[in-house]
Amino acid sequence: MTDSLSSLLRASHLLAPDDLAATAAAEARRMGVRDTVLYLADYEQAMLLPLPGVGVPERQELPIEGTMAGRAFRRVEVVSSTATQGTHRLWVPLLDGVERLGVAELDLPAAPIPDLERDLRVFVTLVAELLVVNDAYTDVFSRLRRRKTLSLAAEMQWELLPPLSFGTERLVITGGLEPAYDIGGDSFDYAVNGSTADLLVIDSVGHGLPATVLASVAISAYRHARRNTLDLPDIAAEVNSAIASQFAGSQFATAVLARLDIDTGRLRWINAGHPEPLILRGTSLVPPPRCSPSRPLGLQENKPVCCETRLQPGDRLLLYTDGITEARSPDGQFFGEQRLADFISAAVAAGDPAPETVRRLMRHVLTHQADQLQDDASIVVLEWRTGDEARLKP
Repeated sequence: MTDSLSSLLRASHLLAPDDLAATAAAEARRMGVRDTVLYLADYEQAMLLPLPGVGVPERQELPIEGTMAGRAFRRVEVVSSTATQGTHRLWVPLLDGVERLGVAELDLPAAPIPDLERDLRVFVTLVAELLVVNDAYTDVFSRLRRRKTLSLAAEMQWELLPPLSFGTERLVITGGLEPAYDIGGDSFDYAVNGSTADLLVIDSVGHGLPATVLASVAISAYRHARRNTLDLPDIAAEVNSAIASQFAGSQFATAVLARLDIDTGRLRWINAGHPEPLILRGTSLVPPPRCSPSRPLGLQENKPVCCETRLQPGDRLLLYTDGITEARSPDGQFFGEQRLADFISAAVAAGDPAPETVRRLMRHVLTHQADQLQDDASIVVLEWRTGDEARLKP
């Protein structure tokens, strides 16, 4: 295994992104793997798409629901089976930290002994990191992941997003947004610095490209102020100023800016004309303390005031846009806050890790509206000291 890892690392320095699948397959053969196929999840996280390469067997795309490959992706676990002609197949999640990229299919002549399976997991981890690194230099992976054309607005939004999932032993942050191929003004951002976690969920007025441009300015201003270590009211003021100076008075964005002290659970937030944050404590929905919202970003005349509460270990904080709760079924029923909380509670009880919970939630919101979204929808779920962090790794 050491030779294969060393060889792959040496090759990575001059590796053309198009050759990653072939190179990984060649190095895996040195470990006794007959065939290796890498699959990446599409933007909607509905399908797993095989990455082609010289010497890589052709495969069909696989749905995430109802397949063994999909189970490895959904449950973040190694799934094994006996394949054709007596060979043994492993499906191993491709993870960047806890961010799910896809899965690797490994075909072996026989079931691997525990030491070999451990080595193969390490090997797949390195391959996943190389996927992330090489993605910065190429369009190969992003082209593969799109099953239909992204709008220009969606292209900009996906480039603006942080990784969908992040986790430590005390904290998990995961987000989702729809419609994946046509998202406009909804977006989110987060950062973890020492004992501080910062989060932003934003909903720009309007739709399409104009809303995305406004969101891009707002998030860039947010990151600029945050990286200059400003406090929340000053960060909000900087974002407000950036929007007001660049756009007409009729353009604005609603948002929630939140800051969590990871050591103590102290939560502070600013609500700029946005749906209130929700706290899920066990299976109960706990409304945060009443705190009057500020005006939307771009329309504020005074520095906003912070709201404050304290999370308890195991709490889940939900920040979302109104496209989630105001999603309306064909018979006129809103998705609503309680349905949102009930869905997440049920997913937690079923053992779904946070990224899978959010993935399924976004599919559920789409289904509630008969796959016809009336508005963009995005959400960020923060879990604090739940004890379920180990679910994020195989």
